[in-house]
Amino acid sequence: MFRTSELEKKINLEIENILSNDQPANLYDPIKYILSLGGKRVRPVMTLLGKNLFSETVDDAIDAALGIELFHNFSLLHDDLMDRSEKRRGQCTVHRKWNDNTAILSGDAMLIEAYKYIAEVPADLLPQILHLFSTVAGEVCKGQQYDMDFEQSMSVTETDYLEMIRLKTAVLMAGALKIGAIIARAPAFDSELLHTFGINIGMAFQLKDDLLDVYGDTKTFGKNIGGDILCNKKTYLLIKALKNSNEVQKKELEKWLSSTDYDPEEKIAAVKTIYDELKLKAICETFIEKYYLAALDCLSSIHVANERKKELISLAENLMYREK
Repeated sequence: MFRTSELEKKINLEIENILSNDQPANLYDPIKYILSLGGKRVRPVMTLLGKNLFSETVDDAIDAALGIELFHNFSLLHDDLMDRSEKRRGQCTVHRKWNDNTAILSGDAMLIEAYKYIAEVPADLLPQILHLFSTVAGEVCKGQQYDMDFEQSMSVTETDYLEMIRLKTAVLMAGALKIGAIIARAPAFDSELLHTFGINIGMAFQLKDDLLDVYGDTKTFGKNIGGDILCNKKTYLLIKALKNSNEVQKKELEKWLSSTDYDPEEKIAAVKTIYDELKLKAICETFIEKYYLAALDCLSSIHVANERKKELISLAENLMYREK
């Protein structure tokens, strides 16, 4: 069995060689730049963990893992552009360092490269994996559209939000794990349980991300705190605030949501104060734990020795209790 840190090292070594000498530089340098910013490599590591759960080797899943990571970073590149984000992992976003057109075209090139790597899986498994990967890619796009639509809506429900983050975040983690299991030729029942584990961990991960956007530390989180508040993103925190607030609090929230001319720091502070008054941090943390426990329940039902599950359990713990 490989440790997560060993798998992360494998991924990083392979990423160093991606598009190393490709031209033109203005197309490929932004790709190399965003990949060089690091990150936790959670999704490609999940692919390798999914393989290693059922098999002693992981090398035949590395190309698929790289395809997953390329797709994830493509989505971040375009997401940053749509959100007008200035920082990613503590550094300038691609559209800030270059320009909008470069971010669009380099992102498109990343998506194409992702499919090239996915195509390197064992030939007899390609139709199944390509279908799964394409389904996930389409769902991520749907999730992003819902996310943008929700910014202009005042009627987003908790159910709407949960479906949006399932599509935007959870399905890619679940798909990464399942692709690894498929390459390992795991039983369909176990592959599906691993997929459900990934959905639950993905939900917990995104809820935690929303929480850190308000309560995290800029130095460790790698992004400016309060970005979701400034964009009027309908996060779990905001939806709960609108639902649980009294008349005065709700009027204050609606004022900030409709304002177009404001001091960013003042808006962040005002909204966060209402979140604090409603004790939403603790409510959100309890909800995160619900998904975390559901994920562990799925993992416990998979028909492999408990010893083989330790790295996935550790990964789930790290994602749940992370500060960045």
